[in-house]
Amino acid sequence: MAKVSKNARVAQRSANAGSGRDHVKVIKPVKDPKTGKYTYKEVMIHKDKVKEFFDKK
Repeated sequence: MAKVSKNARVAQRSANAGSGRDHVKVIKPVKDPKTGKYTYKEVMIHKDKVKEFFDKK
């Protein structure tokens, strides 16, 4: 098994900065005001925007 230096991994990570590993799937329950039933909103967003997504009303 070949070993990879830490510097090589850091360089590889910066090269893949726009990859799909930076995105996550979030599911948010949304209550219908008329019926009281819940629907679920599923979205793929960047992992840095998760808190903003859940704080938004």
